[in-house]
Amino acid sequence: MAEPTYMNPFVLPVDQIVPESRDPIDLYLPEGEGPHPAIVFVHGGPVPVEMQPSPRHWPMFRGYGALAASRGAVGVVVDHPLHTPADYPASAATLVTALATVRADPRVDPDRIAVWFFSGGSPLSADLLREPPAWLRVLALTYPLLEPFPGMDVDAVYRPVEAVALAGALPIVLTRAGREHPFVAGTVANFVAAAEAVKADLRIVDVPNGRHSFDILDHTDESREAVLAALTLVLDELN
Repeated sequence: MAEPTYMNPFVLPVDQIVPESRDPIDLYLPEGEGPHPAIVFVHGGPVPVEMQPSPRHWPMFRGYGALAASRGAVGVVVDHPLHTPADYPASAATLVTALATVRADPRVDPDRIAVWFFSGGSPLSADLLREPPAWLRVLALTYPLLEPFPGMDVDAVYRPVEAVALAGALPIVLTRAGREHPFVAGTVANFVAAAEAVKADLRIVDVPNGRHSFDILDHTDESREAVLAALTLVLDELN
């Protein structure tokens, strides 16, 4: 049988790193003693329970984790329990625990943290946008869903389009796919408008020919350059 799409290879070649696993996170450690900045990657969803392996084992997130480590940051992949729309609160709690664990690790600089959200995991960014902690240097969003789909029963606290009004000076790196699902693209447009209305510190990386999940679907120079551009913007705030 053919591999499922989510097992497609990551768009960038990276050296394979065996992560240090500590539920609910995998740590991809750079060379050197540190302490290092950390980039915490938050996968999308909802991901059905029966979809195996879980996201932290997907080539995409192994790739992002290893890529961060190759640039001198601890790459952290969080496996959170977003299996249905009702699971956002549980996923939010898991993320809080994961961030505390990462910041307590002596190999991590607790005051240089980035959190990077993908797709349907992006509603979890609302809490950090609404009340950015001092240690959060930058927040990133890649092909994000920023408002719930019609009929998707999600608590109003998980609405980044509304939360961005309170983000203040927090740098936000947004990667937009040009061939995005129309509804998702609309939520991104609404987020950009809301961010611009309050003069938020929004930096945009466009992937004009990219699809949702371009980082595993579209193996092109444009996709590779977009991932590296977003990573560079994130690292610029951490270093």
